[in-house]
Amino acid sequence: MRPALWLQETRLMRFQEAYGGWQDDRLTQEEAALILGVSDRTFRRYMDRFEESGLDGLADKRLTQTSHRRAPVDEVIALVDLYSSRHQGWNARHFHDWYSKHGGRRGYTWVKNQLQKAKLIQKSKRKGVHRKQREASALPGMMIHQDGSTHEWVSGQKWDLISTMDDATNEHYSMFFCDEEGTVSSFLGVKETIVKLGLFSSFYSDRGSHYWHTPEAGGKVDKNNPTQFGRAMAHLGISMIAAYSPEARGRSERAFETHQGRLPNELALMGITTMEGANRYLRENYLPEFNRKFAHPAREEGTAFMKYIGPPLDDILCEHYERTVQRDNCVKFENLVLQISKNEYRCNYIKAKVMVHCHLDGTISIFHGPRKLADYDNKGQQIQNMAQKAA
Repeated sequence: MRPALWLQETRLMRFQEAYGGWQDDRLTQEEAALILGVSDRTFRRYMDRFEESGLDGLADKRLTQTSHRRAPVDEVIALVDLYSSRHQGWNARHFHDWYSKHGGRRGYTWVKNQLQKAKLIQKSKRKGVHRKQREASALPGMMIHQDGSTHEWVSGQKWDLISTMDDATNEHYSMFFCDEEGTVSSFLGVKETIVKLGLFSSFYSDRGSHYWHTPEAGGKVDKNNPTQFGRAMAHLGISMIAAYSPEARGRSERAFETHQGRLPNELALMGITTMEGANRYLRENYLPEFNRKFAHPAREEGTAFMKYIGPPLDDILCEHYERTVQRDNCVKFENLVLQISKNEYRCNYIKAKVMVHCHLDGTISIFHGPRKLADYDNKGQQIQNMAQKAA
């Protein structure tokens, strides 16, 4: 039996089961339609046809009958020859207009399909599909949103509020103010989340330049050329997802609307005018109260968070830059000269490729492969040597 006929027989048997269940009051029309994978309105149409003609009324006649409207082979060949000989390069709509004016009886779709089958014109790119609201994740830790909002949170001062929240529960794991959203602020939000709960599965964000490289403005992100943040997420095994519209970030956008309606009023009421005081209020008061009021349980029990057992997060959630050691065992980095001291691993590192890590607290480290060679303060002074001098 042909696959299409076998599929039709299966569908007819399912209809009999669904129809019988509805007649016995075991199923509602909506539940019977769900069994068939159709709408309840379509199910009612099936019932009308079944009660009028039995199972034959539900059979797909296209499987057993040849359409009387089917064009003869000669007509199809003549159409293809006409386009090939005189109208090469015309689009389907233009050609059909000319074809109709000169006695053509077929519709635009038929003409277009025949030319596409003959590979004389290419199929157009698929138009945007109808979008619907995405269902929230089933478990906490499956997807984390992060975004920033520039706003006048305190009278006369505009700061960026960085929020890191869970897609499944709307719970905010990290919130803080900073002067400008960027790589450091993104690392801080992710670090707070991992320290509290563990590794999450995916990270959802806009296409900001600290998250993604985008070759063309407004175009697709380049997943093969990660930013510093993208490199860190790949290191941790966290997949990144880019949002391509404000609607796609609806959950975080709605959360920021709530913050903008509440936070400025609360900060003004408490007389807070500094960023330090505002961040303290966020941690101690606003964030716990917000989660108590607006967070909700996930659809399923359990969690997708995993305990983090890898290397120190500070060595991953930071900016990495490759440098070559000079002949005096120094590394030049952003107007600093970082001296590498002698150690038990090698007598010197001349011309070796090393990795400079710029940490979130402003300190610097140099790594050769997996080994950390030295730590430096933000002025380039080796921290270990300074500690020895102090002792």
